Amino acid sequence: MSFRREKFVPRGGPDGGDGGDGGSVILLADRSVRTLKELGRRRIFQAEGGRRGEGGKKHGRRGAPLVLKVPLGTEVWREGEIGSRELIAELVEEGSSAVVARGGLGGWGNVRFATSVQRAPRIAQRGQLGEEAILVLELKLIADVGIVGLPNAGKSTLLRAISAARPKVADYPFTTLEPVLGMVERDWQTFIVADIPGLIEGAHRGAGLGLEFLRHVERTKVILYLVDGGSPDPLADLRTVEAEVREYGRGVAERPRRVAVNKIDRPEVGRRRGEIRERFARAGLDIALVSAAGGEGLDDLVRCLAEMLEVEEEKSAAPREEAKAVVLQTPVSDVRVRQEDGAFRVDGERAISFAEMMPVETDEGRAELWRRFKRWGVSSALRRAGAKAGDRVRLGRVELEIEG
Repeated sequence: MSFRREKFVPRGGPDGGDGGDGGSVILLADRSVRTLKELGRRRIFQAEGGRRGEGGKKHGRRGAPLVLKVPLGTEVWREGEIGSRELIAELVEEGSSAVVARGGLGGWGNVRFATSVQRAPRIAQRGQLGEEAILVLELKLIADVGIVGLPNAGKSTLLRAISAARPKVADYPFTTLEPVLGMVERDWQTFIVADIPGLIEGAHRGAGLGLEFLRHVERTKVILYLVDGGSPDPLADLRTVEAEVREYGRGVAERPRRVAVNKIDRPEVGRRRGEIRERFARAGLDIALVSAAGGEGLDDLVRCLAEMLEVEEEKSAAPREEAKAVVLQTPVSDVRVRQEDGAFRVDGERAISFAEMMPVETDEGRAELWRRFKRWGVSSALRRAGAKAGDRVRLGRVELEIEG
């Protein structure tokens, strides 16, 4: 609240400027970011607040937004009451963004309330509180091919052999504790392959490492099932992994797939080549016999995967829209009135925001509030709901009496 003060101008009139809007918190998908670990180091993120208005009709500066970069494939969940969650954004394209918490509006200075009748208003609004949200971010890797199989099937060795990735390799189960991506190059074509940590029976219910990493298969275009040829029953191993993928759901089991039997370089496996191929053929499966360690059959396998990806890309070939920003907000709704514990609750974003920002503890502030509410139809809605002078009205965090 401010008034113009100049020599020889005894009644300069109101000149209080508006406050600046608060900054918003924005999540931005950036290809250069690989994990969510950096964001996990902090618990609270807050954008800059707007600056105060000043005399001379000077508006306050807007608060700078806080832009948090996240990997492609990040899902944004908002925590609700009693442990509930709501998916509010999926950032899967480079440059896509989501406004996850809006900054509050700057309050009006007293110059906004000047009228032909009230020429010297002594009221000004408070700034609106910005949104607060508890978010859970989950990363689902975006890969063209996902390698799945039981622990120690040779997935990491295969990824090392066909790409430049260098995952940890050892001859014991659960060597890989987090998914690893590798870029595979074949002639002019390149594609990304993900080594998904080993699945065990019950993985879709969270057994072993399964539930934590099965979600990474959701965005793969092709699934490569890798089976250990040294297993007593390779086909049974495949059925176990297939069952877990099928139970996980989300359409993953319907993706195009290729089955490869690994470790054929070992003598005991090499002697069973014909038996293994025939067993899978009786089940209606055409398999690739490969050696991730020795390199046998890998060129044919990579060529087959590349051809499958070409077919998938042709199916999904369609004009792609430019990545757009997603604003997560409640749309402005019409005013609604309902009875609540002996009072009348008003729902409507515009009315609630205005009430929370107005200085209703002053006579002039309340008079201005009801003047606006009459113009916006809030007073009429209250009357239709049965409210009368002296009844209590609640708007957001504000409670006041209806004035006659």
